[in-house]
Amino acid sequence: MPVITVVMPVYNGEEYLAEAFESILNQTFTDFEFIIVDDGSEDGSAEIIRAFAARDQRIRLLQHERNRGEPSARNSGIAAATGQYIAAMDCDDISLPQRLEKQVNHLQSHPNIGVVGTFLHTASADMTGRQIYALPQQHAFIVLESVLGSTAVVGPAIMARCNVLRSVGGYASAQHFACDKELFSRLFGTTRFANLPIDSYVYRQHQGQMTQMPAEEQKAVTTEVRRRWLTRLWGEAPPATIDRLNGLRVGTKLGWRERRLLRQDLERLLDAMVANQELVTSDLPLLKAELNRRLESMTPRRWQMFLHWRRHHFSVRARS
Repeated sequence: MPVITVVMPVYNGEEYLAEAFESILNQTFTDFEFIIVDDGSEDGSAEIIRAFAARDQRIRLLQHERNRGEPSARNSGIAAATGQYIAAMDCDDISLPQRLEKQVNHLQSHPNIGVVGTFLHTASADMTGRQIYALPQQHAFIVLESVLGSTAVVGPAIMARCNVLRSVGGYASAQHFACDKELFSRLFGTTRFANLPIDSYVYRQHQGQMTQMPAEEQKAVTTEVRRRWLTRLWGEAPPATIDRLNGLRVGTKLGWRERRLLRQDLERLLDAMVANQELVTSDLPLLKAELNRRLESMTPRRWQMFLHWRRHHFSVRARS
């Protein structure tokens, strides 16, 4: 059996498919199978896949008779996988040569980690204009940024233990956008996450991808994912709480009453995450220090000046 199964869904992806194939086949880690799920493509994708499969016996083609959507395609690949680890991949992106090697080494040396991501490049359709994006590396900060609504793990750049993905039933088939964020919200209570501080994945931005849907629609879908997550934790998801969490993410200045309510939200949230095993108690000092820093930055300027004066005044008095 191979160590890794790479799962790549394809739907009408002929334009960039060959580059995605080559980036996986040229990895420095070679003990993998490459499952391609053709999700009812109507272009020449299937022919391209068959041509590559004739060249390399590690490639396996699965075909859906009709388009079922990305989550269903990924689940088909996970169900057919024989590897110990599952590496995600998109058919219009590029995995840099050491991606699989670095990720599998991390999982093998850190048995408490179930999902490992990576920093990434974004690039234009012709692979120019690249930018590097750093992501939180530690589980505690990954969970925090996720619940605030930020992208903390890049879905197609992950490698996960196969048994961990199967234990939660894989991707939610009805979740056609933000399916990775929805999956992660369920996995946080099952395993721990990490991001490697290496840029080993290139995310190509072009007009044909799903993320080109209107911004308001994207916002509504991701908000719904967080609403369901909070409901699992609390039994409710007050809209005012979600608004305050959004404010914390972007650093909105808040009055005294709103900051007090936000602090109560965060204390309740951390307690619920520990109870749900999404966090452990040793995560809390790091998170509380970070949240206190952010909360202070959200105070109006005059109040910040007073807090700074008070800290300085009492520290001087204590030393004297």
